[in-house]
Amino acid sequence: MAKDKTGFSSFRFCCCIHVFLFALSSIPLLYWSCFFGYGYYYIQTTTSNENRSTNLLRFQKAWNHLDFSSQPPQRLLKIALFVKKWPDENQAGGLERHTLTLHLALAKRGHELHIFTASSSNSSFPLYPHFHISRPTAAGYLDQAVVWKQFQAENATKRPFDVIHTESVGLRHTRSKNLKNLAVSWHGIAYETLHSDIIQELLRNTTDDPVKSPALSERMKKVIEEVKFFPNYAHHVATSDHAGDVLKRIYMIPEERVHVILNGVNEEIFKPDVSKGNAFKSNLGIPESKSLIVGLAGRLVKDKGHPLMFEALQQIFNENSTFRDNVIVLVAGNGPWGTRYKGLGSNNVMVLGPLEQDQLAGFYNAIDVLINPTLRAQGLDHTLLEAILTGKPLMATKLASITGSIIVSQEMGYTYAPTVRELKKALYKIWEDGRESLQKKGRFARKRGLKLFTATKMAAAYERLFLCISSDEKKVHNYCIYQSQFN
Repeated sequence: MAKDKTGFSSFRFCCCIHVFLFALSSIPLLYWSCFFGYGYYYIQTTTSNENRSTNLLRFQKAWNHLDFSSQPPQRLLKIALFVKKWPDENQAGGLERHTLTLHLALAKRGHELHIFTASSSNSSFPLYPHFHISRPTAAGYLDQAVVWKQFQAENATKRPFDVIHTESVGLRHTRSKNLKNLAVSWHGIAYETLHSDIIQELLRNTTDDPVKSPALSERMKKVIEEVKFFPNYAHHVATSDHAGDVLKRIYMIPEERVHVILNGVNEEIFKPDVSKGNAFKSNLGIPESKSLIVGLAGRLVKDKGHPLMFEALQQIFNENSTFRDNVIVLVAGNGPWGTRYKGLGSNNVMVLGPLEQDQLAGFYNAIDVLINPTLRAQGLDHTLLEAILTGKPLMATKLASITGSIIVSQEMGYTYAPTVRELKKALYKIWEDGRESLQKKGRFARKRGLKLFTATKMAAAYERLFLCISSDEKKVHNYCIYQSQFN
């Protein structure tokens, strides 16, 4: 018995030591987590590191924080781009808008762009990049055999490609595994989508066993599949800080092959313009007496959170006549929930349909705050960035990609858990804070947005990455080393 007690005491002592060591090892993690968010870490450390050389391939934070030259580089690249669909400028989703903004900017800086994409009746092709068009498969994807032959034919000319870029799996991993000068941009990965699936399951509010959910089971299989084939791509560009962290920790891709470059939007289009905002309001007949104008923009579909938003607005309108009579809700975009918003039966909800970029600029200038109720934990939504550059505060779902890269503090806006109760609380909060407080947040948001979320910043970061990983036999300049004199 004494021996058993001694053994138990020894075991308990070992457990205590183990717990102590675990707690001790957690202190640095807790310290950094509390004091430095994704968005602010580099800002805090810039002063002490500004004169040091940095290996860009090992740079941990978003490249948007760095200052690259606004002048075209001495070396101009021949770039191959693989993208499932070349976007129509006025009807593009997030990936397509990123493609359009980035690669036209690179072409304008003098790089030779060759775009391998599928034909589409909705796409218009500009003249200056070189397009290699092929018929899509029955499922709507790039025909890999055809585009690979097109690529090989062009690559065999006098000047081979310096770098290859694929938007998501435009070029399949079976073709990419031997290309060392290739970068893939991820605008959403299965691990992030798993979070969205969990939210959707909770919102269903059923007694069904979630373990038996076919959606969750399939998503887990997809995560495992991605972990297996992602290493076949040489370099990975994450469009949010959170996605970059997941690629390194969960997908186990070496850190020197994962690079964070945040999305950017055209700063020449999306900027503060009071007269444009006033004209937009005047055209809609919005009286000056309204205390608040709230904006929603994007695809009006279920996974963008519009059922939640609809229910929250409906409840507030029914319980608070003052809110209903003094707040205008402008809804820009298309999708089935547009019709439902019209059915709210309130003159204060205006569904505008899809808007072209110039109209969107007027829309952002007219509103006091942009709300993005998305349930999709993927990438960085362009509507948030467009509103920021226009000088508007944000309200959005508390998702890691958003809180880690965009709404990093209350000075920029509001976040909420994806439930009707929490969304209502956030709506009442912006109403109570009022226009003056929102304008202050908007100015802060724009100041930070100009440092991180412009198309110029994004294009310069991608250009530097492409120069760094390109096939340059002469190695005249090491573009992988960043120094302050390059600013």
